[in-house]
Amino acid sequence: MKFVDEVEIRVEAGDGGNGCVSFRREKYIPFGGPDGGDGGDGGSVYLVANDHLNTLVDLRFHAVFRAERGHNGMGGNRTGRAGADRFIPVPCGTQVVDADTGERLGDLVEPGQILLVARGGWHGIGNARFKSSTNRAPRQSTPGKPGEKRRLHLELVVIADVGLLGMPNAGKSSLIRALSAARPKVADYPFTTLHPNLGVVRVDEQRSFVMADIPGLIEGAAEGAGLGIQFLKHLSRTHLLLHLLDVAPYGDGQDPVVAARTIVTELQKWGGGLTEKPRWLVLNKIDQLPPDRIQERCRQIVEELGWTGPVFPISALRGDGLDLLVQRTMEFLEQRKADHAEPG
Repeated sequence: MKFVDEVEIRVEAGDGGNGCVSFRREKYIPFGGPDGGDGGDGGSVYLVANDHLNTLVDLRFHAVFRAERGHNGMGGNRTGRAGADRFIPVPCGTQVVDADTGERLGDLVEPGQILLVARGGWHGIGNARFKSSTNRAPRQSTPGKPGEKRRLHLELVVIADVGLLGMPNAGKSSLIRALSAARPKVADYPFTTLHPNLGVVRVDEQRSFVMADIPGLIEGAAEGAGLGIQFLKHLSRTHLLLHLLDVAPYGDGQDPVVAARTIVTELQKWGGGLTEKPRWLVLNKIDQLPPDRIQERCRQIVEELGWTGPVFPISALRGDGLDLLVQRTMEFLEQRKADHAEPG
């Protein structure tokens, strides 16, 4: 599942350092000649693809990204230090466009890929470089060139790590609201979700994953019924499916076992290997069951389905079981990424 995340930033490369006008002055050497050094080059600005990021939201809090200015040249033929480059981490899949000209500067696809977006200014020349047989004491130097400045439009197409499956009103929108900053519409009637909603679920400062709330599927979705057909093809891009079932006795009025089998049937009809994709059973709305009935109800559903995979009883409304679900999901995604990492 994909969504477009956009942000506009300003980048400013460092100006080049100025050349120096200086003459050698030492005892017994009254006319030592010019010894002004060149300035240093200005730092450049680069974007770097980082596979640990999956959103551009952090860039919204920085108005300008600047590289360091080159230092001026000095006497004694000392060259000024070059300005430090500025590296801006962005998620893999970021597309970069010059906001003023519309020029496409590049796409950052692979982890570690680097894109130069603002080149540092060239250094100025010191007067030592102007010395010649006819100009023994030059007093001219050149200033450093200004660094490039740009407004960039960054656009990220995110592929969700986790997709939520379930009949209408299974609680998918409530779950994504509880786990992320996404705010999909939630109501007590079917087809509340009319388009995919995506949210970034943060485990801690360095670990997060993207979850997609797929519009509810109904019987016949693979043939075009309901709202889910236009999104079924995107499920193959997710790494994990969370299959939500409403276990409340008076929930959406449908037996959870029948609902689960209906979803599986639609996945089989659609094909594309969806039934072979990792899928976990998430039994939602346990808050609507008496506490002493939760374990028995969940066990009954699992047995009737013949389910042998992971099972997570939760309450999206009350928060029961969500910490464990998030932690196990993050561990699964990290292990999957490690298993598919390139050797070396």
